[in-house]
Amino acid sequence: MTDPDLLPLPGAVDDALDDAFGQARAVADAVLFEGYVLYPYRASSAKNRMRWQFGVLVPPACTAEGGEYAEQRTDVLLEPRTADRLHAELRFLHVRRRTVERLGPDGTYTEVPELELPDRVLVPWDEGHEERVRLHAPLAELTGEQAHTRTVTFDLPPAVEHEPVLDGEGRTLGRLVRRRARLTGEIRPYVEQLPGPYRVSRLTVTVHNTTDAPAGDRTAALPHSMIGAHLLLAVEGGRFLSMTDPPEWARPAVAELRNDHTWPVLAGPADRADLVLSSPIILEDHPVLAEESPGPLYDATEIDEILSLRTAALTEREKREARGTDDRAAEVIDLVDSMPEAVRERLHGAIRGLREVTGEGAPSGLTLPEGPGHPWWDPQQDPEAADAPSTVSIDGEAVGEGSRVLLTPGARRTDAQDTFLRGCRATVEAVVADLDGELHLAVVLDDDPGGDIRRGQGRFLYFKPDEVAPLREEEP
Repeated sequence: MTDPDLLPLPGAVDDALDDAFGQARAVADAVLFEGYVLYPYRASSAKNRMRWQFGVLVPPACTAEGGEYAEQRTDVLLEPRTADRLHAELRFLHVRRRTVERLGPDGTYTEVPELELPDRVLVPWDEGHEERVRLHAPLAELTGEQAHTRTVTFDLPPAVEHEPVLDGEGRTLGRLVRRRARLTGEIRPYVEQLPGPYRVSRLTVTVHNTTDAPAGDRTAALPHSMIGAHLLLAVEGGRFLSMTDPPEWARPAVAELRNDHTWPVLAGPADRADLVLSSPIILEDHPVLAEESPGPLYDATEIDEILSLRTAALTEREKREARGTDDRAAEVIDLVDSMPEAVRERLHGAIRGLREVTGEGAPSGLTLPEGPGHPWWDPQQDPEAADAPSTVSIDGEAVGEGSRVLLTPGARRTDAQDTFLRGCRATVEAVVADLDGELHLAVVLDDDPGGDIRRGQGRFLYFKPDEVAPLREEEP
């Protein structure tokens, strides 16, 4: 990297960028360390032997071995307005293989499976070291043939580090040896103004792992890989368009975007649109961390209350092993051990908003049913709910209970999980109306092995009529 615009800039420029990325980086940390060390936070746990599940970019020669990829592509729509520069930050973890060595009486070190200390048990472990690569480039220079000159390349050379292990009196008992393998990569930004009456551009940023490493299995590839790779993008004075809920005029352009192995969302406060987090995990626009969360627990977005209670129940030996497994695991143990009861009680649940349900015009059906097998509110049992017809007309056909349909949810007005059901076949169980009078189809997937249980419990999937298509039996 020789262009000063592409290098990390000191002083006020970096401080301003850090301020702009502040809230987004807090959420990105949860993405970066998603599943980093799973409860019970010990290296000996079987599930901690298969880690690094999200955003793994391996060397090109290793793509065929474990189903991973060597590159990640982000496409977003940008209204430049008064913005003249793109600020980007690539963040990922770089694996450092840690081994444990004991100091012998003759002054030589011998690798051992564990080294027991009064407060912890040190064991071999793959640590994740956070890396950041920044890009600051004029938007005008990210178009056409000149865009290739703005490619950022980086090279993290191999290294070996030694950390002495001391006893309570300062005597050396052994050492930790951390080995880092070479990792090289590049970031390619490109801006293309789209045709049409609106001044909107497509911003494409690709991240490539270019490491020249031999083909091998996933274990061999990880030290040369980017783990949890994600991008933070900012255009001060500009505006990004939401990919999940774009303006109506932008929907055709959004449909043409191509995002490979990443999911870009608007980030930061809800009143701004100049920040994007391109994440390997599906998120909603403007994601935030729960106020009640006491701190990072690293266990794949599991419930904080359950993790805290289970962690508190670990034996002292298990806690010592967790503390010796990883510094972040040690922080979790200390966090739970020192958690005040008031904080623990806050983890039990939270109400984000309330609306008045008493007085004139309140729905009369908001009562818990007697016994299992029914939703908490059944529109069919509520006398003040809107009457729902037994069938709805879709593509000229009457669709109701027993009809078979093809699920066709779109990108708008739907949960991200519903997109995985696009193209699946389902059977309609009922036509229902909500309190606003809108119609929905309650369905069960045809190939759901628990379909009978879902019917018995009344646990259906709900789609609007324009999100399904009638399925004719002769269709393959």
